[in-house]
Amino acid sequence: MTASYDRARQDLGNVVLLEHVNVCIPDQRLATVFYLSGLGLTRDPYLMTGIDNMWVNVGRSQFHLPSRGTQVLRGHVGIVMPDLAALKARLQKVAPLLAETRFAWSERDGMVEATCPWGNRYRCHAPAPEFGDTELAIAYVELGVPRDAARGIVRFYQGVLGAHAVLEGETAIVSVSATQRLRFRETARPLPDYDGHHIQVYVSDFSGPHRRLLERGLVTEESSEHQYRFCDIVDPESGKALFTLEHEVRSLTHPLYARPLVNRNPTQNNRDYVRGHDAFRGSY
Repeated sequence: MTASYDRARQDLGNVVLLEHVNVCIPDQRLATVFYLSGLGLTRDPYLMTGIDNMWVNVGRSQFHLPSRGTQVLRGHVGIVMPDLAALKARLQKVAPLLAETRFAWSERDGMVEATCPWGNRYRCHAPAPEFGDTELAIAYVELGVPRDAARGIVRFYQGVLGAHAVLEGETAIVSVSATQRLRFRETARPLPDYDGHHIQVYVSDFSGPHRRLLERGLVTEESSEHQYRFCDIVDPESGKALFTLEHEVRSLTHPLYARPLVNRNPTQNNRDYVRGHDAFRGSY
């Protein structure tokens, strides 16, 4: 008997990878303590190795941390990590070094929430089927949006970017790779003013979204042959501005697409060194 499959379950939308989340930070020393020593992530050894910017690898994605002021995401980032017990031990160890900052961490609902020295929040999850087979990844970015914005946000990502997007209750969920999601959750709480943080995505149809954004006057930067930017998410039906989040949009011909990223094993140390175990050995 021939097996029957739902082929549509394997379809990807136009957005194929959430490559980085960018927030500015004022102090690379404190960023090193939090992101590298605390979270156990890896500084990119090849690019942005000076003191004016820091790229931090998380599986196939990155955090970009330029040293020019402070930006705080209006929500949180979800990270899949292989060992939450080891993560808790690291966060406890770095806590005294971050005592005079907004750093905090707690465990609840089977995850670990860690706040960076400037207030950015990261929810760290153990590997689970909902995140695919990855053990180290940026799994989602969740943002608070105004009431009655989620449905229009779904229409924007479907109609303008060509992404898979659905409405679940009061949350717009947008697929930005096979396993990564943007979540726009409606809230009645006042939202902070937008401070310029951004995300970067790769798309397979590069010209179509550009044309539709240009028709609406939404392109904010013609960066290069391989990249453009926009900031405002609008309802395609009404033209109403719903939310502001800068998107750095790149083509699949961009030189950095699918660049292999170095991910270390954060349990390695000079006292209990195990030969051949320097690199992260899980899936991402």
